[in-house]
Amino acid sequence: MVRHGKCKWELGIAVCSFIVCLIGMIVISTINSGETVSRSERRRLAGKPELTWETIVDKSFMDDTEAYLLDHFPFRDGLRRIKAYFAYDVLQQKENNEIYVVQNHAAKLEYPLNEASVRRLAAKMTGLWQQYFPDQKVWYAVVPDKNYFLAAKNGYPSMDYERMIRLLSQELAKNTDFVYVDIISDLTIDDYYHTDTHWRQERILDVAHHLSDAMGVGGALNFSKGYDTGFKENEIQDFYGVYYGQAALPMEPDTIVYLTDEVTETATVWSLEENMPSGKEAGKVRLPGETGAVVKPVYQLDKLDDGKSLDKYDVFVGGASSLQIIESPDAATDRRLVIFRDSYTSSLVPLLLGAYKEITLIDLRYIDSARIGEYVDFAGADILFLYNTAIVNHAEMLK
Repeated sequence: MVRHGKCKWELGIAVCSFIVCLIGMIVISTINSGETVSRSERRRLAGKPELTWETIVDKSFMDDTEAYLLDHFPFRDGLRRIKAYFAYDVLQQKENNEIYVVQNHAAKLEYPLNEASVRRLAAKMTGLWQQYFPDQKVWYAVVPDKNYFLAAKNGYPSMDYERMIRLLSQELAKNTDFVYVDIISDLTIDDYYHTDTHWRQERILDVAHHLSDAMGVGGALNFSKGYDTGFKENEIQDFYGVYYGQAALPMEPDTIVYLTDEVTETATVWSLEENMPSGKEAGKVRLPGETGAVVKPVYQLDKLDDGKSLDKYDVFVGGASSLQIIESPDAATDRRLVIFRDSYTSSLVPLLLGAYKEITLIDLRYIDSARIGEYVDFAGADILFLYNTAIVNHAEMLK
């Protein structure tokens, strides 16, 4: 009887403990439900699902509820960190979520080389040349990802970067007069943020000069190749890059340094998204110079506090955009430049404003190739394709 009573008592404690834990987790989840973004993962969290007859019938309510509970699970970041430690220290894995950390740098595995993607990119570039600027000289350069410097020598799988560049050049040489600019030799791993994929603006002045020299405007740049560049260095503290959250490991934050002078201070950025009115004005794009057109500064510090941007790197020309036109009234020339770009170009282009009166940025991840002729005048402009190796290896994302 004593043993039986003890078992019932132990069972009661276990049940009560479970109920207390469950109630506690529900309370904490309710408190956490006010969060709309995950700063560590740099993404928006799932919102509370709406219970309606339609969402019950199509079963979306259960799916959305599961996503919501997972995103707002108590101590989620701590549990993700424990999982990462377990993967590295117990299971002896060399990466977690395809992210590895060596030399204080976090990087994402990118392999093997997708030769079909390289050919697809070359075909895309050739098609654009044929359609929009068949009689103009075109330059192209490739930005290496961090794996180029870290992967192979630290025992991680790495794609054949030399083969990538050689194949791209061979494909472009078939039909066009493209000129390759080798900026890879200008870079080291120290030119990149520790927690992020991007290069650091204050470290790529030599890249800006190399590209400008190749296109014949190097002498017009407003800064020297030496240490005294004439730029003012401005800092943004506590930059946790894209790989910080994915690695789920403690890392020191980076500091963003952005460079300003008289030229960058007077330049303005027009973006297609900012100038597409809704309602009765929908479809009537406000072009640069037109009444009501929205323009912003080159360095958009409002991105740090607007609650919309999840990435401090967006201070560089406003971040991702399908089409942007940057006007530089204090440039030393009247020349124009069109860049087919990805996010690396955002921090590079302010360095080129001393040499170009107008720079147009086109991101084919967000706008179809067939539409750009509606907004961009290619006649007489210098044309540059600048893509990082991840884009070259996944060219299917370009429209």
